[in-house]
Amino acid sequence: MMKKIPVTKPCFTEKELLLVKEAMDSGWVAQGPKVAEFEKKIALHEKVAEGVATTSCTTALHLAMKAQGMKEGMDVIAPAFTFVATENAIVETGAVPVMVDIKRETFNIDPEQIEMTIQTKYCRKSGKLVNKESGNILWGIVPVHEFGLCCEIEEINRIAEKYELQVIEDAACALGAKIGETHQGGFGNTSCISFHPRKSITTGEGGMILTDDPELAKRMRELRTHGSTVSADARDKGKGFLLPEFHEAGYNYRMTDIQGAIGLAQAEKLDVIISEKRRGASLYDRLISDNLPEFITPREPAGYFHTYQSYVCMLDLATLKLQGTAEGGIFRNELLQRLEDKGIATRQGTHAVHMLDYYKNRFDYEPEDFPVAYACDHLSITLPLYAGITEEDQKYVVDMIRKTIDEMGEK
Repeated sequence: MMKKIPVTKPCFTEKELLLVKEAMDSGWVAQGPKVAEFEKKIALHEKVAEGVATTSCTTALHLAMKAQGMKEGMDVIAPAFTFVATENAIVETGAVPVMVDIKRETFNIDPEQIEMTIQTKYCRKSGKLVNKESGNILWGIVPVHEFGLCCEIEEINRIAEKYELQVIEDAACALGAKIGETHQGGFGNTSCISFHPRKSITTGEGGMILTDDPELAKRMRELRTHGSTVSADARDKGKGFLLPEFHEAGYNYRMTDIQGAIGLAQAEKLDVIISEKRRGASLYDRLISDNLPEFITPREPAGYFHTYQSYVCMLDLATLKLQGTAEGGIFRNELLQRLEDKGIATRQGTHAVHMLDYYKNRFDYEPEDFPVAYACDHLSITLPLYAGITEEDQKYVVDMIRKTIDEMGEK
């Protein structure tokens, strides 16, 4: 029988079932005490004051953006290489995403490109940065901590302060990531994390906003409950027979207590999961260095703590003797298909958002507008990595890649 290795695998034990049963037996399966406890546990781990749980990181981003005033008539800087949810959340507020290229070494947004974009596209009018073409006001920056590695958030915050911009960290992949002793979420006003099954811990679907601002957290909790000034938990403890007041239009972005129960069990093993993934990443580094000169391994800059939500490599065009990004993309896709046929699940890292139909057509983008993002779109490869992956399986993955590349060279 062919060995099958998934690209990721959630780490579940009996504890998740036990806590879910507790929630179900209590009769409280909508948002309630389990979610509140989960919020506190994650906030404590990331060393921030408040956690606001949501249905996904996408809704967390949208909620954080709306609560902080992002709206139509505004521009927002975001990386061109990220999962599309980053830009989609901006669009949902009515604002316009202004894409900026990334650094190939880290897959994260390039601060120099941020500043260049501000200086070339905007001028100061009445104390605001105004887009020279559209007239939109530049609201701020949404940097992404891609694949579990913090971006250069301190430099980005310096730029934001210089130009009086706001910052929301898209930390979907980066729960537990740090620079020095400061966790993601500790560098600015808000960060948004994901509990999708490909993340270090999962609630099936789910997200959370982290902040040190209690008033902002209060406003986001109201907005996630249709704009209600009273939570379901508070209603239950008061006059539960009366509906609360609604002072503004909001959303139903509430996590269920079933998900909160799963999250509580998952949170207990977060540090172990991250440690396991870092161990696996270190082994891949050695195996690839010894066997796959065609691969460029991910980088962990000095002082950074990478959580390796994904282990993403790049193909080396020079070693493969391939002529350019397009040819490299064809080679990469064939390699991924052949590995899939051998039972090894791999993935493209993520996508160049400017080349997705909606954004390409709306903004008339070309591949060369963000060449590094375009190259990473075509040449990135995510290898299987999860807590519990064995050394034997990792060696098998690398051996199969070596064998497959050799087979492709014999065509």
